Order: sequence, then structure tokens, then C-alpha cells
Amino acid sequence: MKIGELALAAQTQVETIRYYEREGLLPLAPRSEGNYRIYGPEHVERLAFVRHCRSLDMTLDEIRVLLRFKDEPQAECGEVNALLDEHIGHVATRIRELRQLEKQLKALRQQCAGVRDAEHCGILNKLVQASSATSIRSASPHVSGAHGNRGRRANNSTTE
Repeated sequence: MKIGELALAAQTQVETIRYYEREGLLPLAPRSEGNYRIYGPEHVERLAFVRHCRSLDMTLDEIRVLLRFKDEPQAECGEVNALLDEHIGHVATRIRELRQLEKQLKALRQQCAGVRDAEHCGILNKLVQASSATSIRSASPHVSGAHGNRGRRANNSTTE
């Protein structure tokens, strides 16, 4: 099957398939005489595996490790267990961060009980105050106000 057929079979965009090939998650497909990639059932299976791991918010590096073990079925899976335990920890951290974010957003929402002009909107005014305070802290060499990525793990992919 050609890449478009693989994309349909796996419900994945062609660009994502090419990205996974470049990243080494999918083996390079042999080419036809017309220089088209020809994919087989093993590509569909591997792509489905990768997509399922991505749906579990696993990074490409984590998926590489899992694929290595999948490709070596006789290897012991202790590292797989450790990888999943670590991933569960990342998810738990993210859940805590999201709960905190929800609290902050609810508190912000309480700043404006009704509809009024934007100049007197409690939410907008609170956002302006908070951003001004952040700018002042960031400009001060004595106060650390940088939160960076707030613990978010890199997605490693911009095509999904």
C-alpha cells in the first residue's frame, strides 16, 4: 500500500507518518519501481502501536524504548516497567498542575460576576495586575519569577 492508503488505514496524517519515519519510529518502506514507498501490514501494526503510545501521552523517546523491547521479544521487561512507572509519575504531576490551574482559573472567573464594559471587567483587570507584577518580578535581578515550562514534558512533535 502507498502512504495515503497507510494514512487511511491507521487514521493518521501523511505528514505524521513521514515524521515518524524521520524519527526512526517507523522502518523505512521499500520503494516501488516508480519510487513510491510500499507499506505492508507490519507498518500498519507499528504505526498503530506508536499512535496508541502517543494517545497515552508518551514522548517519542519513551516510545523508542518500548519499540526496542517490542523488537526484542526475548528481552526482560524491567526497563519497560520502570518507564511506565516514571510516566505515571509525570501524569500524576501534570494532574496536580492542572488542578492548581483550575483553581486559579476559577478564582479569576470570580473576579467578574456580570457583564460590563471591558474597562471594568474584573477578569481583565486582574490579568493586567498579575502580568504587571510578573513583569516587575522578571525585571528584578533579586527575585526569581521564571516558571519556564511549569513541568510540562516536551511533546517532541509538532505534526500531531
